[in-house]
Amino acid sequence: MRLFVAVNLPEAERRAAHEATAPLRQGDLPVKWVAEASLHLTLKFLGDVEEGRADAIATALDAAVAAARPFEVGLGGLGAFPALARPRIVWLGVERHPALELLANDVERALQPFGFEAELRPFQPHITLGRAKQGAPATAFAKFEKLIARVTYEGMAPVASVDLMESLLQPDGAVYQVRHHAQLRGAR
Repeated sequence: MRLFVAVNLPEAERRAAHEATAPLRQGDLPVKWVAEASLHLTLKFLGDVEEGRADAIATALDAAVAAARPFEVGLGGLGAFPALARPRIVWLGVERHPALELLANDVERALQPFGFEAELRPFQPHITLGRAKQGAPATAFAKFEKLIARVTYEGMAPVASVDLMESLLQPDGAVYQVRHHAQLRGAR
């Protein structure tokens, strides 16, 4: 099974972000857009994992986040990796909140004993809105900057749990299912 660790957005915030970013989806870009129900903040991608290991990973996540108190992060701003002129990933920005960075680090450390390699790049919190279609020419994104300039969105997302998610590959794209909620409840 394909697993990842995420912070899921509340339904109302997902809907608001999806509605605000509609001009991008209507812009005729060669992008496979993420469905509204699938908008989330990934903390750690795990990849293919044997089903028997999921319970132990869930237990490790519970321990990793038990001392963290719930908090909120701001959402807003649009961008792309690696660059606006040639995007591979189109994203909605997430505030670089110190508590979020600590949480991501705690998750990273908790999963190292399972053999998951530590991410070498700095943590860049974002919500993936879409992925450029393979082979799309750079010229197809000529109007991308103008499109993102039309989107004004600012929101807040509570971070009260970290979820172990399963990615189920379907013909129309991946569908995400929560396998386990690891609740934040303590104080650092």
